[in-house]
Amino acid sequence: MRTRWAIATAAGTMILGIGIGLASSKSTSLGIAAIQGKPGPAAAASALAEAERLAGKGSWELIGVGRVYYLSGDKPHGQAIFDRVTGYKPEASDWQRIGAVYAEAGENDRAADLFQKVLAINPKDDTGQAEIGSWYIRIGQREKGEALVAQSLQRSPDEVWTYVRVAEALLGVPDR
Repeated sequence: MRTRWAIATAAGTMILGIGIGLASSKSTSLGIAAIQGKPGPAAAASALAEAERLAGKGSWELIGVGRVYYLSGDKPHGQAIFDRVTGYKPEASDWQRIGAVYAEAGENDRAADLFQKVLAINPKDDTGQAEIGSWYIRIGQREKGEALVAQSLQRSPDEVWTYVRVAEALLGVPDR
């Protein structure tokens, strides 16, 4: 009898645990309610607030949210998010992504400062050198850009994306 009681208790506990697990895995996100039926600006504000909540401490996700705030005109909120990301332990890629936002905003001095930081942190990052070099070409500093691209190609001469980025820059195709 005692064995049956133990098995029944274990089975009941397992079923209860599964139920609790399933209940807790239900999304608490707003879903379409974040935007549906709201005017554009209110829907966007709701979507951004939900995105920021969901991003948690994910640096790339937060930078993506901050980018939308920054480029849509709410620079203080966007900058606060960038500061939050860089207040942790930012990686070179975090600095580069924020620099890219400044570049999109036409704030070339701020972008250049962060790109120089990226190159100092990770001087052998071929991808970073190619992207930053292409940006310099795009803004009219071709010599500086070509020097970075040359370093990248010296280590990885067969990297197709380096050539694509350079062609984009030379032809005025917007960066993605």
